Amino acid sequence: MTDSGTTIERARRELATRLQSAGIETAALDARLLVGATLGLDLTGMIAQAARALAPAEAAQLERFARRRLAGEPVARILGVKEFWGLPLKLSDATLVPRPDTETVVELALEIARERSPSGGGLRILDIGTGSGAILLALLHELPGAYGVGTDLSLTTLRAAKGNAIDLGLADRAAFVACRYAAALAGPFDLIVSNPPYIRTADIASLSREVRDHDPHLALDGGRDGFEAYRALIPQAAGLLVPGGALIVEAGLGQADEIETLMTAAALSVDRPPRADLAGVPRAVAARKMPP
Repeated sequence: MTDSGTTIERARRELATRLQSAGIETAALDARLLVGATLGLDLTGMIAQAARALAPAEAAQLERFARRRLAGEPVARILGVKEFWGLPLKLSDATLVPRPDTETVVELALEIARERSPSGGGLRILDIGTGSGAILLALLHELPGAYGVGTDLSLTTLRAAKGNAIDLGLADRAAFVACRYAAALAGPFDLIVSNPPYIRTADIASLSREVRDHDPHLALDGGRDGFEAYRALIPQAAGLLVPGGALIVEAGLGQADEIETLMTAAALSVDRPPRADLAGVPRAVAARKMPP
């Protein structure tokens, strides 16, 4: 229990201990983020004011945050924001919390995009299943000459993505369309990216409670074998790419080979190995549409 009169430093340490005792691996980081959000302080501010006592309202707010985290709610959900590619992205209940693994897709997409145009000048990018807009907005941030479209089934999700584009000053180069995968689009696009749902339906129940209970199942459920979304979006993407254009998708553990097979079946050429994430998992899979 967080009490008023407790110093900022003691409140942080006590919260970290409570979270660690509950088996939360990121206890120290989570405690720092929750205390900082409660007080409106960054790390430097917390250090400078370490000996200041919490006011009653601050202690009560921190305790509410603590109970939500102890109940399994991720910090990003509690605070309503998550950093991705160094960009702060606001979340809604309908958006997936962006993962660091997904930055691997951004890395590979940027490598391919810069082979065509270092600044992205004139490049047209499509993000299928954009969610919070994480991948698309990271690419537009890095490619100031590019223009992008994000699609999603959920209007709530698209509102969040559009809001993030506005907040990041990218709204003039981003548009958002409600449709299933890319069904409403005619193209063409130079670069298509996607982090589709790829968890097998039967495996969702075994996910961590942070994911299972708080991420939207629409963004997780990849069908019986985990490849339902890929089978739908890869042929659509192939039809929307310009000759020489590329498709880059995120893959789950052990899925890269089957995704490459689906890409080849859609007449795309797999011309480079998948890009691995920091854990060594082949995470970003790419293929190119060859000229006729």
